[in-house]
Amino acid sequence: MALVLFDLDNTLLGGDSDHEWGNFLVKKGLVDGPSYTAANDAFYEKYKAGCLDIVEYSAFSFTPLSQHSMAELQVLHAEFMESVIRPMVGKKAKLLVEKHRRKGDILVIITATNSFVTKPIAELFGIDNLIATEVQVENGRFVNKIDGIPCYQEGKVERLQDWLLSNRLTLENSVFYSDSINDLPLLETVASPVAVDPDHKLKEIANQRGWKIMSLL
Repeated sequence: MALVLFDLDNTLLGGDSDHEWGNFLVKKGLVDGPSYTAANDAFYEKYKAGCLDIVEYSAFSFTPLSQHSMAELQVLHAEFMESVIRPMVGKKAKLLVEKHRRKGDILVIITATNSFVTKPIAELFGIDNLIATEVQVENGRFVNKIDGIPCYQEGKVERLQDWLLSNRLTLENSVFYSDSINDLPLLETVASPVAVDPDHKLKEIANQRGWKIMSLL
């Protein structure tokens, strides 16, 4: 039995759920279209380049969450799942998850995207264990601040180590699937790193180190 870790965006999903949530808000007319799109795209480019300020980005992306009740957000997210997320779930990704599930492996999605966006996506894949960036809640509503350590770059390793301790597990027989150079710290930590449709920087490193490279597209 292995511990199998999956990045979510551009790994299990054929796109980025965080960025697409921003686009969804624009389409719904819930944010100022031109300015929000420009900022959302700029943050996404920084993420892909490996130089995103996660605190700055979270303040931006959490603000729309803070402007709606939990009930309103659940209705919006249900529509987002049907119109945006389900089409991003490819057959190969589902087969990979099912292969590990049949083997009895412990499955975990570990993602920088916040848990409000990603929890229903993890449920769609039938994966109970989710480690994600958390949004602070005050008086029953989200606020635009991160709760605890952001699950991003070195923070992913920290968050995973805490989770392992809580669940009395180790990385001795572990696999991590990811597309992103941002996940290099965790890829270097697990027993078996796998680069999935990797970005240019990660592909170069994976080739240099002899890591497995695969595609879910």
